[in-house]
Amino acid sequence: MASVSVDEAMRRAIELAARGLGATSPNPVVGCVLLDADGEVVGEGFHAYAGGPHAEIVALAQAGTRARGGTAVVTLEPCDHTGRTGPCSHALIAAGVSRVVIAVPDPNPVASGGAATLRAAGVQVALGVRTQEAEAGNVAWLTSMRRGWPYVIWKYAATLDGRSAAADGTSMWITSEAARIDVHALRGTVDAVLAGVGTVLTDDPRLTARNLRDGTLAIRQPLRVVVDSSGRTPADARVRDGAARTWIATAAEVGAGPDGRVDLAALLAELHHRGVRAALLEGGPTLAGAFLAAGLVDRIVGYVAPKLLGAGPAALLGAGVSTIADAIDLEITDVTRIGPDLRITALPRKREG
Repeated sequence: MASVSVDEAMRRAIELAARGLGATSPNPVVGCVLLDADGEVVGEGFHAYAGGPHAEIVALAQAGTRARGGTAVVTLEPCDHTGRTGPCSHALIAAGVSRVVIAVPDPNPVASGGAATLRAAGVQVALGVRTQEAEAGNVAWLTSMRRGWPYVIWKYAATLDGRSAAADGTSMWITSEAARIDVHALRGTVDAVLAGVGTVLTDDPRLTARNLRDGTLAIRQPLRVVVDSSGRTPADARVRDGAARTWIATAAEVGAGPDGRVDLAALLAELHHRGVRAALLEGGPTLAGAFLAAGLVDRIVGYVAPKLLGAGPAALLGAGVSTIADAIDLEITDVTRIGPDLRITALPRKREG
């Protein structure tokens, strides 16, 4: 096999890491490629599920003795603590790896320190190869660990004129089956799905990740969170059906903001404490507006159907915008055709001042 460059190996490691998306939380996604002393790939691995072997351990097992004197190319700094698995830094040292190339330092104070341990053992350590790409692939976990609350994605579906339902309240279905399948795939990548109690009362959603073709549930289900300030969620609501864990978050439990409703910052802090690193905000134009007004949305995914309703509920309400100067500016990062619909992905720009 021909030798590969460290840059090529890191690109492959980032591809491997992506295979763990939606299955590793509260741990990060990580990929690793091991090169022998001649630069040939002798081992590959990724972190497949929380509690399972880390990427470095999988790659070392493949490489065997050929890892000695070689280079480990890793998307995230090897861990330096013993949790459900042992420290990867020690495993790399024991295998005789002579060099470790890291894309992103570990921001988790509990697990970081691997680079220092490796250097102390005489292993060469290099940082910063394809950092931007590795960060993008692990953005939810990294963001959550750095600031202490989950990465929040607001997902909505609307007509081309911005309506989330018709004037009579009907909304099934604004978007196509292809778009709905895509939404369920998106649910499968997060740790929690949030909706307001108004949506629960109006639409009675399940908020589960499902295969829409046969109705079967995905093996891994996100936590269902109903933001319900005064505890109005009915006992027979479908979010209470036992298909997935559910938390009815009330103001009495979480804490209330100045408006008497659930304090959203406190809600996110509690979700982080519960191991939620990525949350999908669904259902409720008022709740979405409150999150946006508070600057708590990191990414927006909008499914826009080629329909016009002319009247009916808007997809967003009360986002703190009263004049054009207050508009929330977005950076569009992707536009993809999903069946007849468009999926638009955008990032809110930080406001100055």
